[in-house]
Amino acid sequence: MNEMVFFNPADSIGNFHDHNEAVQSAQIYKEKNQQPDQSILVVKSPNHPDFEVFLADDVISSDQANQSHESYQLSDRI
Repeated sequence: MNEMVFFNPADSIGNFHDHNEAVQSAQIYKEKNQQPDQSILVVKSPNHPDFEVFLADDVISSDQANQSHESYQLSDRI
C-alpha cells in the first residue's frame, strides 16, 4: 500500500519497532474491544523507524491537517 494518512500522534494506540508485532497487537486490540466493524491501521512515519497503530476513525483529512498532525504511510488495515 502506498496511501498516506494523517493522524494526531497523541492518538496512537501503540508504537512498535517490529511490523509483525504491530500487526499482532492491532489484532489483539480489535478482538479485546469486540468492535469487528472498526478498522485499525498499522502505519509507518517517514520520519521515524517505528510502526504505529491507530483507529481508522482517527484519520484526519489532508485539508484539516495542521502542524500538530503527522503524515504516515499506511502499512496494514485490520
